Amino acid sequence: MPSSKQSFLGNLTLSPAAVKLLMNVWPPFVGMRIHVVKISADWRHVRIRMKLGLLNRNFVGTHFGGALFAMVDPFCMIPMMQVLGPDYLVWDKAGRIDFVAPGRGTVYADIHLTDAQVEEARARTADGDKFEPTYVVEVVDSKGTLVARVEKTLYIRKRREAQGAGAAGRSPGARAKGVQ
Repeated sequence: MPSSKQSFLGNLTLSPAAVKLLMNVWPPFVGMRIHVVKISADWRHVRIRMKLGLLNRNFVGTHFGGALFAMVDPFCMIPMMQVLGPDYLVWDKAGRIDFVAPGRGTVYADIHLTDAQVEEARARTADGDKFEPTYVVEVVDSKGTLVARVEKTLYIRKRREAQGAGAAGRSPGARAKGVQ
């Protein structure tokens, strides 16, 4: 039965530079030639690059769809988790990708976390309710041509122990509805 704790890394306080370094030496990203170019100091912007190579190319010589998805996968959740802080539980809930054009050469994705998105998450979870926003990230080639559109749905909830009086009578490890 899961608790409201997140993973070891999710509970650490890491700088954007440290997360960038860890992601850039993480074996799956290295193998797929995924490189985190930038994580802004305030966590609000992440830029990822993926070069086409032998290990991330598909049968027809273009970017493997799984690699296109993987390059975006953690980068909606991690910035939201960092900006909201330890009083919030943030999980990836769902993902979807639309392939628009063949990915050849180097592709890029920019994830922007806006003040409005953060404030909406805080407002929608203030009473302990879950919030499941969907964010769209575009993957483009070096000419700016759209290659894929990735939708990421997050699960966001204020931690029970951070809800104050609303948490009375609930154990911190109680199972959250809808989270597997």
